Amino acid sequence: MGTSRLKMQTVLNELLEPQRFQDFAPNGLQVEGRENIDILVSGVTASQALLDAAVALRADAVLVHHGYFWRSEDPCLVGMKGRRVRTLMQSNINLFAFHLPLDCHIELGNNAGLGRALGVTAFEPLMPQEPTVPVFVGELSEVTPLMAVAERLSKQLGRSVLSEGDCEVSRIAWCTGGGQGYIDKAADAGADLFVTGEVSEQTIHVARERGISFIAAGHHATERFGVQSVGAWLSRELGIEHHFIDDDNPA
Repeated sequence: MGTSRLKMQTVLNELLEPQRFQDFAPNGLQVEGRENIDILVSGVTASQALLDAAVALRADAVLVHHGYFWRSEDPCLVGMKGRRVRTLMQSNINLFAFHLPLDCHIELGNNAGLGRALGVTAFEPLMPQEPTVPVFVGELSEVTPLMAVAERLSKQLGRSVLSEGDCEVSRIAWCTGGGQGYIDKAADAGADLFVTGEVSEQTIHVARERGISFIAAGHHATERFGVQSVGAWLSRELGIEHHFIDDDNPA
């Protein structure tokens, strides 16, 4: 059946509402490829390995969370970046990238997936007055020891996690990726536990001194949810073939 590039772009913009966000990179179609799309490949980052896999699968489009043209990035298409873009253009593959919109979608986003992996079934933005801030909060169905939460998450993500603290957990706040700077907001909101992807040296001190437990579960690992969910949704809605490629990254 397939779809057109314009149709996919329109559907993604309606679903993820990128116009609501002041982001660090452009959201939407970043590299234009062929007009018709039958095969979609998704992945966390538009790395060379992901693009090579897309070429091997004869993909017409790639959907990622981490694309190109970041605010502080050198704009020149040389070296590694030039090779990546050249791979896309020589194979006539479209690249769609969504950053904060893919973190914040309440059903299909990265944080929605991480919440479900934590065992939280009902959740909401931590700061509803700032709906584009990708921090969520929710309650477990029963009070659970921190180590049990960490073990569940480790099993769900297929990797070890770093945990700090020793408490019974009921209220959890979380932010996928590099969200460790939101730990104070989580503590202010009365969360027992804050979960994110990365950890900084000062994060552990904040957790100890503010009496909140902390888990760092990996930037890549916590941001695999959105592209998989949206890719599967596009497959159903548009009648296209979808493949998620996990270019694994321990960070």
